[in-house]
Amino acid sequence: MKTIKNIFLIVFALILSVKPSISQDKNLKNTSASMLCVGNYWTEEQGKSFLNQQRQEYTTSAAWQNRAKEIRAHILKGAGLEKYPKKGPLKPIFGEKRVFDGYQVQNVAFESLPGVYVTGSLYTPTNAKGVLPGILNTHGHWTLPGDVGRYRPDAQRRFASLARMGAMVWAYDAVGYGQMEEIGWVHKHPEALKLQLWNSIRGIDFLIMMGADPKKIGITGASGGGTQTFLLTAVDDRIAVSVPVVMVSAHFFGGCICESGMPIHKSPGFQTNNVEIAALAAPRPMLLVSDGDDWTKNNPEVEYPHAKYIYNLLGKPNNLENVHLPNDKHGYDENKRIAAYPFLAKHLGLDLSKALKKDGTLNEEMIVIEDQKALYPFGGKHPFPANGIRNNNDVVWK
Repeated sequence: MKTIKNIFLIVFALILSVKPSISQDKNLKNTSASMLCVGNYWTEEQGKSFLNQQRQEYTTSAAWQNRAKEIRAHILKGAGLEKYPKKGPLKPIFGEKRVFDGYQVQNVAFESLPGVYVTGSLYTPTNAKGVLPGILNTHGHWTLPGDVGRYRPDAQRRFASLARMGAMVWAYDAVGYGQMEEIGWVHKHPEALKLQLWNSIRGIDFLIMMGADPKKIGITGASGGGTQTFLLTAVDDRIAVSVPVVMVSAHFFGGCICESGMPIHKSPGFQTNNVEIAALAAPRPMLLVSDGDDWTKNNPEVEYPHAKYIYNLLGKPNNLENVHLPNDKHGYDENKRIAAYPFLAKHLGLDLSKALKKDGTLNEEMIVIEDQKALYPFGGKHPFPANGIRNNNDVVWK
């Protein structure tokens, strides 16, 4: 009986010992959520304090490069892209070209993953000669009817202006925007950040496939498009020039699930913010455009000096610039475009006279603003493919 009792006690102890591991499994499921840094995750003072502390951690070029490597690894791991899926053929579907004054537009969809079609429009100069620089154009969270994403009048003016300047411009929908939304995709999905970043990576592949100069690939976008701009630049060194607009902040981490819905900023024993992520562009040319009405209001005193410090460590301080517009509001309006065009022209070899007049004002009178559905790749002669995926949950990553 004593032996049986002992055996019972041993078995009971083993059962008890399993309980903590079950609890740990539950904790593991909650770890990712607890690591999210959403919106105004810090106060302005906390963001500034973090950067001041970090500056003491990297006082040499080598120290920053080690930190940059660590940040990049955490972004990819947090986004679920630690190991890239296989890059299959893009299989682009082209619409008819529409020719305007100095530029032309062609709607395009390509497969970023099997059955996942990225929708967008390719803007190119008319009578182009030689190999063109390529520029990806992202968009933010503008959703009002007639003022949506890449279809907004100010966005279309930007795409056309850059094409008139001599660039091959890829303007594409964020996940669940424009025609992707009408197909069935949802923007506020737990893995929107992952797919959005992957679609951007494949966007570079698309531009290069179309003949863009692989050494002259740029990217720009505002608000949530600014987040996409610095995230892609951080993880893909094929981006040569970046212009994130009204988004780089020490304390604000992005309020949408596509920006901060996956643990790219924080993990046990690790923390970063969007200033350090944006600085992964160094020493490549980057322009920070900020305004006085949102979370970028402190750029001249906080974010820009810290990024400049990193560019100095790498011996390229002149590759970083900041245009601060204290009286402007959030967006990619006229003043932001006037700031961005000279920087992109300088570093990508574009003809600035096609976008700005001699007095520095915009040269946009000849640009045609098209209806939203005129910029859709699918419809009429180009039906949505039979193998196409219509919602986020059917994506297969392999």
